[in-house]
Amino acid sequence: MPTNRALILALALVGLANTPAGAEEFTAFVQPIPDSEQDISMVAVTGGSFVMGSPESETGRQDWEGPQHRVTVGDFFIGKYEINWQQYELFVYRDEDSFNSLVDPATLAGLAIDGVTGATSPYVEMSFGMGKEGFPAVNVTHYAALQYARWLSAKTGRFYRLPTEAEWEYACRAGTSTAMSFGSDAADKYAVTTDNSEEKYARTGSRDANPWGIHDMHGNVAEWTMDQFDPAFYATSPGGNPYNRPTELYPRVARGGSWAQPLEHARCAARLPSAANWKERDPQIPKSRWWLTNAPFVGFRLVSPRVQPPAAEIQRYWLEAIEDYGI
Repeated sequence: MPTNRALILALALVGLANTPAGAEEFTAFVQPIPDSEQDISMVAVTGGSFVMGSPESETGRQDWEGPQHRVTVGDFFIGKYEINWQQYELFVYRDEDSFNSLVDPATLAGLAIDGVTGATSPYVEMSFGMGKEGFPAVNVTHYAALQYARWLSAKTGRFYRLPTEAEWEYACRAGTSTAMSFGSDAADKYAVTTDNSEEKYARTGSRDANPWGIHDMHGNVAEWTMDQFDPAFYATSPGGNPYNRPTELYPRVARGGSWAQPLEHARCAARLPSAANWKERDPQIPKSRWWLTNAPFVGFRLVSPRVQPPAAEIQRYWLEAIEDYGI
């Protein structure tokens, strides 16, 4: 019947709209890290439009959180938790055998990877006594977080990177428009800040998830994004997948606040610019490009685009990983 044919056509179009050609099924997945017992849980985030930035009336707001502007982001996967020490130290302490277990050369070429730089071992205990088993990796430079993503890509064959500021805030808000995804009450259930941290970070996932099932978006550790920090960027920011491409080492943007900051710094719109003095106590000359010595409040989580980009675009991303020797 004509009515049934129309219905079938409509359902087919809906299916096409939700499953782009060449794209995988869009559901949460767990990424095993080869040659280890570790894995990374990834949440599927359906892209959409939202208002980025904070209103002038928001408590704790900084001028650089505005003007508010409508932004659209594409589909992506994001880590359910911050990267923890067990996941990060596989990269730091990898042995020679790990070089033989990267994905095949053709896949590496598709990821624009012809080599992976390794992190140097730290010269002090970089958790600063706050714990490692299940706790977020901290004191990691922006460069090191980018290289971890490159190493993970080479190990798994899937492109991973840091989130853009827009992706991060979209995932933090999780469909809400309030300063915190949990509203204004019950902060202890969702956030780790100076109000409840006892002056140290907490195990990842120790607090409740936001409405999209993502943990620790409010506090615990601030998280690196891909973007250069520019107080004026929002005024001219494009509306589609905005990204302020880095051209200088400092400042980059961390999001989400931390255990060392009050709750207002854990708002979805709060932005934290990095600074050279995050390495102030590093006695080396030049200073380490892998480790911070004054930022035990900064960590990261990873994203992976739903539709993997072409090698040329990935190559451009890797080249943006400016070597970080600090000052």
